[in-house]
Amino acid sequence: MDFKDKIGFIYSWRWFGHNDPLTFEDIKTAGASGIVTALHHIPSGDVWPEEEILKRKNEIEKAGLTWEVVESLPVHENIKKKKDNYKQLIENYKTSLINLAKCNVKRVCYNFMPVLDWSRTNLDIRADDGSIVSGFETRIFAAFDIFILKRKGAETDYSEDTVKKAEKYFSRIGEDEKQRLIDTVLLGLPGSLEAYTLEEFRKALDEYKDINDATLLNNLKEFLKEITPVAEENGILLAIHPDDPPRPLLGLPRVVSTCDNLTEIVKSVESPSNGITLCTGSLGSGVHNNVTEIAARLARHVNFVHLRNVIIDNEGNFRENHHLEGSVDMYNVVKILLLEQKRRLEEGLGNYRMPMRPDHGKMTHFDKEIEKLRNKKFYPGYSFIGRLKGLSELQGLEVGIKYSL
Repeated sequence: MDFKDKIGFIYSWRWFGHNDPLTFEDIKTAGASGIVTALHHIPSGDVWPEEEILKRKNEIEKAGLTWEVVESLPVHENIKKKKDNYKQLIENYKTSLINLAKCNVKRVCYNFMPVLDWSRTNLDIRADDGSIVSGFETRIFAAFDIFILKRKGAETDYSEDTVKKAEKYFSRIGEDEKQRLIDTVLLGLPGSLEAYTLEEFRKALDEYKDINDATLLNNLKEFLKEITPVAEENGILLAIHPDDPPRPLLGLPRVVSTCDNLTEIVKSVESPSNGITLCTGSLGSGVHNNVTEIAARLARHVNFVHLRNVIIDNEGNFRENHHLEGSVDMYNVVKILLLEQKRRLEEGLGNYRMPMRPDHGKMTHFDKEIEKLRNKKFYPGYSFIGRLKGLSELQGLEVGIKYSL
């Protein structure tokens, strides 16, 4: 059989459990065979029991799908801060990895972002085609930071021009718009539509006041030195997710934002189990990042792939776009990843195929109708039609590249 028939992404789909408007039948219809999900009902830091993992896995397999990736097995804030019961929390994490391996679920995406999993300033940008996307504007985020959150010294983190733009923006918005901004910035973890209160958020930020990039990176390395041997022994592939967006925010440390960051992380514990999630949208929303170069340098360490696109300007403002249109050179990124799969295949390496999911699709009018019909809300970025379109485009791109090699 020709290698072109063997390599290729494992088409996967993120599913948020029974609060998700989509069913497994919907996902199969979209063309995916793998499920990317988590046990969202288990609090961060608690052990994932084997019986709960099996319950979810059996449910997925009964529908004719496979649980390809855990996204995410959350890293508790005390581990990131190396505080209080962090040693026990690391042991809990190891136990969860072992339990996942016992159930033959062996790919785990996680992140090491303090406090917030992602940051946006607008979840309802109307695109030219009438669809809805999310985005980030530096002046708006600065307005939240300086004038709503009133973080001490916040204005020094922005240019003089940005502070002026933030002040002008803030002076023109009403109370409803201020509340929408608060709700957007403080939106909770994926899988949940709950958010911090401002007071809770201030306390969470205060916990990091003495933790800089070097300290957080050291805490991450120590965490990896503890969990990577357990993952390797049990055949689990870990995949750290980049910061989203990959830039300093709110005075918090950020250590998974650049190619150099990712290189240092994978070199800290050299193991096939210590890998990365190549998220083209997260990395692509950093003006300092060339996603094609990152893919080329770190292809050997890619254990999971998120493909999405953004339009970004020189000031770091960005909004999401169609999967094949934007600042990320999707053609060459996909080509690099397919050639890496070919290399793994030729060298007889296991797990040479990479699970990929179409990340953050546009919200269409029909998605709104689905929400009404199912009486459930899509998590921002996780509409059906937008991701369906993205997956189809990416499948076509993959086929075209494979048969041009």
